[in-house]
Amino acid sequence: PDGRRVGTMPMVDPDGRECSKIFSRRTDAEDKIKEVEHSKLDGSYIDHKNPITVAQYAKQWSTTRPHRSTTATRVKSMIDNHIAGTRLGGRRLSAVRTSEVQAWVTERSQTLSPGTVRLVVQTLRSIFNAAVQDRLLARNPVTRLSMPRSEKQRITPLSVIQVQDLASAMPERCRAMVITQAGLGLRVAELLALRVQDVDFLRRTARIEFQTTPDGKYRVPPKTPRSRRVLPLPEVIGKALAAHIAEFPPTEDGSLFTTANGNLYRQEHYGARIFAPSVKKAELPAGTTSHALRHHYASVLLAAGESVVAVAERLGHENAALVLKTYGHLMPDSEDRTRRAIDDAWTSDGTQ
Repeated sequence: PDGRRVGTMPMVDPDGRECSKIFSRRTDAEDKIKEVEHSKLDGSYIDHKNPITVAQYAKQWSTTRPHRSTTATRVKSMIDNHIAGTRLGGRRLSAVRTSEVQAWVTERSQTLSPGTVRLVVQTLRSIFNAAVQDRLLARNPVTRLSMPRSEKQRITPLSVIQVQDLASAMPERCRAMVITQAGLGLRVAELLALRVQDVDFLRRTARIEFQTTPDGKYRVPPKTPRSRRVLPLPEVIGKALAAHIAEFPPTEDGSLFTTANGNLYRQEHYGARIFAPSVKKAELPAGTTSHALRHHYASVLLAAGESVVAVAERLGHENAALVLKTYGHLMPDSEDRTRRAIDDAWTSDGTQ
């Protein structure tokens, strides 16, 4: 009551470490002990003196994730470049406040694109979520952040003529690759992994079973479970593949698209040394990548009246919402259909 300290009250954390805190009143100390003992029983105890830093925990977290090799490499690079080397990375994990995370986001926005900032923040949020589950934190501070505004450019898909010009500009061995990717909507890694046994010319289908690793050494399962799919094989693609097979027979393992030495293409080599020069030769917009052929495929399907759900399935996307967000502006104008629907309904029932 007179404000004097009554002494030190010892406490023991869940790991058996003894710690202490000084209180002015004995009742406050006893209440604190009860609170700690209760949190130890219900699993909510947080050791606020744990010295582990954000960067240290992030690296531990990355080694326990079931990431594919390419994803693991990307995540490690993200942690090394955008977390470990920053002020936030050196902060004690349990002491981080939301305001500090916001300052970090603002600082990262000075050098990174809005899209990249969002990816890094998404990774950081996952790291702190794991820390909460490990009972190192009571709550996740990566919340309600002001993110840099992202103005996503609308996609202008290549026309059929432009795709044909691009194919003509490619080396002869690679021309069918352009036609196939544009006609099946494949990711470049899926294209490079395609085998002759994946193409059923009789049933006019193509199975997407694998993708190549970036170095072109191995075939691995596709990006997501939904990426495994069976695609309708258009006649124009079947003819292009048949002509390619006649000119450049598949390798022993069935690989359709290989170098002159029979090796699978490295993605970087194909993009930089073969595709990019051909884009310039065909006088297509600067910066056009092989992914533009996937956009072309989606735009053709939407223009023909295919549903967003069907297009998502053909592309191997996890959900149709992403397709609608990306390609919604390419969908045919529905105003005329709306007018016709109302007019037809009123005419057919005899009111006009």
